[in-house]
Amino acid sequence: MTAATGNGAEALSDGAADLVERLLAGDRRALARVISLVENRTGDGRAALGQLYQHTGKAHIVGITGGSGAGKSTLANALALELRKRDRTIGIVAVDPTSPFTHGAILGDRIRMQELAKDPQIFVRSMATRGEIGGLAAMTSDVASVLDAAGKDVVIIETVGAGQDEVEIASAAETTIVVLTPAGGDDVQAMKAGIMEIADVLVVNKADLPGADSLKALLLAATTSASRGRLETPILTTVATKREGITELTDAIDEHRQRIERSGERESLRLERARRQILALLRQRLLEEALRAPSLDGSLEELVRGVAERRLDPYTAAARLIAD
Repeated sequence: MTAATGNGAEALSDGAADLVERLLAGDRRALARVISLVENRTGDGRAALGQLYQHTGKAHIVGITGGSGAGKSTLANALALELRKRDRTIGIVAVDPTSPFTHGAILGDRIRMQELAKDPQIFVRSMATRGEIGGLAAMTSDVASVLDAAGKDVVIIETVGAGQDEVEIASAAETTIVVLTPAGGDDVQAMKAGIMEIADVLVVNKADLPGADSLKALLLAATTSASRGRLETPILTTVATKREGITELTDAIDEHRQRIERSGERESLRLERARRQILALLRQRLLEEALRAPSLDGSLEELVRGVAERRLDPYTAAARLIAD
């Protein structure tokens, strides 16, 4: 027996419908189970999102990105604790890298954030990238929406930390924090890449290390020349392990949210986020449809063999898949 969604989405089973009701009532176990359904791309997961989406749009989505070893997890941990002092409820989506060999993930962020698990108003979910580029798992935005529907005031998304390609967070978050560290070796390279352009707040973490002042001055010069009359990006220093500078960072996040709400930019961000979500899902569905029949009849493997043996070029092979 299934329950209709009433909005043209897939039917919701009775068990999933019960989970949705319990989630909306504040049941943490139901929240965890619905997220699993969504992350595993089940029919019930898609249907649950259809039911929950009308309850979203209230949470402030904050993205934290930067290179490996920048201290993003520690920063997210400290930020969550500061937000709780301000009586905010928190959801954290921590994206961990997937092994290219086993496709498994260590999910180390969940281990590092065990301190937060003691607070019933903080919910931490680690996700594997499953091979997705850009530092985000494919279902990250959907999981953030579930946490939003569950009533979280702030949803923090922490990216993998793979490097300069982590710009996809800007399409998922309303406030994006880019974290750099002194003597990291790749700070100048990062400033040449798109990751610097997506920052709403720049953070020099591990500011107790030598070179922190120099890095901040370098960032200040770069952002001042790039602002061209626009509001300059705030540059803050933190020592997340000691929770130094976290109050100022939280203030900067709040100020950014207030500014985009007053200017109407938040609505523009939501429109762009919705556009990207739709297009991402469209690409996924089209790819699944394109591969379903060839996978079953073996023609995909024949095309793969043809390309590998240089009898066929990849463009022609892809065109044949589409034509079939």
